[in-house]
Amino acid sequence: MSKSAPLVLQFARFLGAGAVSTVAHYAVLIGFVQLMSTDAILASVFGFCTGAVVNYLVNYHYTFDSSQPHTATLPRFIGVALVGVTLNTAAMSVQIKTLGLHYLVAQVLATVVVVLWNFAGNKLWTFDRR
Repeated sequence: MSKSAPLVLQFARFLGAGAVSTVAHYAVLIGFVQLMSTDAILASVFGFCTGAVVNYLVNYHYTFDSSQPHTATLPRFIGVALVGVTLNTAAMSVQIKTLGLHYLVAQVLATVVVVLWNFAGNKLWTFDRR
């Protein structure tokens, strides 16, 4: 996607990439909780990491159409993802332990928060072409 591509189109592509990543995240989350009786918060971290790998590849090639070397973009992406997983884990913990929400409801709400952070961080830093 060219640098001049409208922000709305780029965000729409980001949401599409996020949908693919979210499927990977939730599949791992549910699998760990249901099949392996893993704590939901820890399972969410595993799912987040899986989704992040998918997210990086799709965003690099599709959303931001990056031509930058991975040595430049990957460390930045990891930095954004580390903040994202921290936000996700904190949101999951508060919602499950304090509010008593079901882990999938908590994950949906956490995902909404993290999507906004991830788009801003990746748009303005990871894949910035300046």
